[in-house]
Formats: sequence, C-alpha cells, structure tokens
Amino acid sequence: MVQFHIQPDSDIPASTQLFNQIRFAIASRQFPPGHRLPSTRALAMQTGLHRNTISKVYRQLEDTGFVEALAGSGIYVRKQGDEAGTKTRSPLFEQYPQARSIVQGSLNELLKQGCTLSEARELFLSEIDWRLRCSARVLVTAPTQDIGVGELMAKELEQALQTPLQLVPLEELSHILDQTRSGTVVTSRYFIAEAEAIAAPKSVRVIPVDIYDYGKEIDLVKNLPKGTCLGIVSLSSGILRATEVIIYSLRGDDLLVMTAQITDQYKLNAMVRSAQVIVTDPVSFPVVKAAVSAGREDIIRPPQIICSDNYIGTKSINHLKRELGLE
Repeated sequence: MVQFHIQPDSDIPASTQLFNQIRFAIASRQFPPGHRLPSTRALAMQTGLHRNTISKVYRQLEDTGFVEALAGSGIYVRKQGDEAGTKTRSPLFEQYPQARSIVQGSLNELLKQGCTLSEARELFLSEIDWRLRCSARVLVTAPTQDIGVGELMAKELEQALQTPLQLVPLEELSHILDQTRSGTVVTSRYFIAEAEAIAAPKSVRVIPVDIYDYGKEIDLVKNLPKGTCLGIVSLSSGILRATEVIIYSLRGDDLLVMTAQITDQYKLNAMVRSAQVIVTDPVSFPVVKAAVSAGREDIIRPPQIICSDNYIGTKSINHLKRELGLE
C-alpha cells in the first residue's frame, strides 16, 4: 500500500503535497489504470488531513484527467491513450494464446453491428495499415516550460527503440500534426490530457509512458542521516520541482536539498562542493561527473553520485515497442 506523508509545518500547502504524491503514484504505475483510490476517510486517517481537503485534491485530479469518479463506487485511475480500447494482436495464435479470444470477440462484435466478413477484414487491415504508417513517425511531446522532460524521454526512447524520434513542444503539436497524415504521439502520463485534446480531433493516437517508480531512490532519501545535503540533478525543471516536494513530504527540514539543471553551471558547481550525495538521471550523469572532476581541487570530500534508472519504466518501453511493431 502506498504511504503518503504530509509535512504540516511546510510552506507548501498540504493539498499540493498530496496532489503531487498521488500524481507520482499514478505516473509510476503504483496506482495503475483502473485502480481505486483510497476513500477520503481512509486517506484522512493516514495523512491527518481533513476529508474536505482530500476531496478537493481528488476533484483537482479529476479536472486534470488523471482520475474519474464513478457514482456510488469511488474514484478510479483513468484509462488513457490506447489503454481505453481493445487491441488486435498477431494471428499467430500458438505464440499468443489469448489472441484467438480477442480476435473472435472483436469480430463477433462487428458482425452484431451488421458488418459482413469482407467488411470486417477490410476494417482490420485498414487499422493495421494505419498503425504501420503511424510507426514510421514518432513524436515525443512535452510543454515548452518543461521541455527538459521531453528531451529526457526522447533520448531514452531513441536509445531503447533504435528509431528516429522528433521532439515537439506541446504548444506546437497541433501545427505539426496538421502537416502529417499519420504518426504516433508519445508523452508522459503527466501531460496525456493536453496531448489527447490536440491529437484526438486529428485522428492521431497518443501513447502515454509511465515513469520509473524511484523506489530505490525513495528508500535512500528515507535513510539519509539528518542534516545531509542532498543534490538532485535533471534535464527537467518539472522533475526537480516535483522531487523537491516529495522529498520534503518525506523528511521535512531533516535534509538540505539542492537542485540544478545541467544547463545551470553555477548551481551545479555549488552543488558538487556542498552535497554529500547527488542523485542524477542517466543523461545528466556524465555532466555531474565532469563537474566533480573539474572542481576536485576545491572539494574536501567528493559527493557520492547515484545514477537513477531510466525516467521511463521498462514496461512502458516494451509496450511501446509492441505498439510500434518493433518487436
């Protein structure tokens, strides 16, 4: 069970702390699609917050497209992107035991609607052809204000998929899609609602990717000695902001947290001279090592540098490979 921690003496509003932690749990699949969120009563007992505050956070999550309320049932993590539909797989039934029932179920539904077998075949082939054309162009998108997270996704996916990608600011996505007949948009679950609103009217599919759950890093933060200076380095300003909130929710003022993007050399140099531990993403890792090496003469004790796993979870990468026909 995911545990949420609220620091009552923080300058960050309790509702913001809880919102960020739940959003992280959703984006990292600790709360997968279809998962029922704790009741306001259960969460109030765990966090000490008033149920009205928790209800406000749930409404905010619903407004931003992360969850949906089912009357008389509860609040559930919303299915997004291509998760919401039935997917047709290869006809190699022996290799994929579930494929036969999936294909048969889809075909039966089409026949009930009055399709002939020839028309159903045309529909299946049309969908497959469209997806193959979509696979030829993959667009990674993120808001301009946090284009660093887009760069991080693009670098990781380009390496994992071994295929060219195009990074497009979310604000320019509509214009780019107007110039192409097909493609696949990939984005973090944080930005899925905005991306779908742009892509859906243009009949372009959006595939959300889930982030790594950072379990090892969270355990590290929980066990650091009080007073430790902890540095966080990333390409993304948004990741740094969310990470700072989560760390504060876990430890309050027990730790001194410093953050820096790799483009901010001044902050980075100050960090390598002050921090005992620095956690960095794989893309930023070489830059942090170079900064430590360059300042070695002025550093009494070099910081311990911890490189986290990829920002994107392994399951999401494997899912994306299947959807793009790269497996």
